[in-house]
Amino acid sequence: MKYLFSPGKIGEVNIKNRLVRSATWESRATEDGYVTDSLIEFYDELAKGGIGLIITGYIAVDPIGAQTTRMTRIYDDSYIPGQKKLVNSIHEYSDVKVAAQIGHTGNNAISRKLETVGPSPIRDPLTKKICRELKNEEIKEITRKFAEAGFRAYECGYDMIQLHAGHAYLLSDFISPFTNRRNDEYGGSTLNRLKIVIDIYNQIRDNLGKAFPITIKLITQDFLGKGKGLDLEEGVDIAKRLVEIGFDAIEPTSGRTSLRITNNKSFPSVNFSSPDDGTYYLPNAKALKPIMKDCPLILMGGIRNPISADNLLEEKIADFISLSRPFIYEPDLADRWKSGDLSPSLCTNCNACFGIGERREVYCVIKKKLES
Repeated sequence: MKYLFSPGKIGEVNIKNRLVRSATWESRATEDGYVTDSLIEFYDELAKGGIGLIITGYIAVDPIGAQTTRMTRIYDDSYIPGQKKLVNSIHEYSDVKVAAQIGHTGNNAISRKLETVGPSPIRDPLTKKICRELKNEEIKEITRKFAEAGFRAYECGYDMIQLHAGHAYLLSDFISPFTNRRNDEYGGSTLNRLKIVIDIYNQIRDNLGKAFPITIKLITQDFLGKGKGLDLEEGVDIAKRLVEIGFDAIEPTSGRTSLRITNNKSFPSVNFSSPDDGTYYLPNAKALKPIMKDCPLILMGGIRNPISADNLLEEKIADFISLSRPFIYEPDLADRWKSGDLSPSLCTNCNACFGIGERREVYCVIKKKLES
């Protein structure tokens, strides 16, 4: 492993290797979004497993910004003590860095207790809810809440933040022309649809200066078919604009994932024992990399083989490799690969961890069956 375990850098933050734990839903907070001992133990296992950078599960910036009732939140100062405790626990492993992913679910709240909102009144295909269209003053208030959440994350000791602008969450829905049908300053042109993201970035920069890294998980394509939603060409243009204003890293992803799963047939069956395993955002990364300049690209999506991951780094298609479900099965996966066991992740991509439900802690169903 010539590249996978070489040091890297995001902004001014040094990272010991190129393995990133992509933000993962844990469902381990209290119903009000406070950090629990169970959540700290979950991250403790990851931190001691050899990973370079952990990106937390989504932390809501607004009372209605959580997707479920057991998602962490940081919309007021009462959440700071628990978040500090979590960060300090991770930092006990002094060479592990941690990023707070902050976001707003928008039209994607699963819990019936949570109101859904968006740039335009769109029906979500899974929940069947039609979201309420946000007023301009509400958008400005949400922008402020993102900036305040970024500052709280800094106060808690996080090494960086990641804005969640993918997966049909609020920022993603503002960027996509499929879900943003406004005709005001927040809709229409690419720049208008990107305005909320740029305003959030600028407010966080004003609060924290240039040294604190701001990264983004970014919708680069909607996978809704030709002429529908965000296409990759515009996704590249959006990424280019964000690189130019100063984002410190981009993790390319998709937008309306619920529609992508049912309508898009571009994800073939994958043989995870092969070095050419299922990197389903590889076309997006290849399109983005030429415009990234000094901004690192974090590649996520179906990578399960360390040989493949190392090749992607060697070919300069990506700067970091991001995994989610494999670390649910094997929190010590990084150490296993570093020790010389280069067999692919034990994760089978069954997605049972995703379907466990709102009120139960996320775990690997296959692993639990094998252990029982």
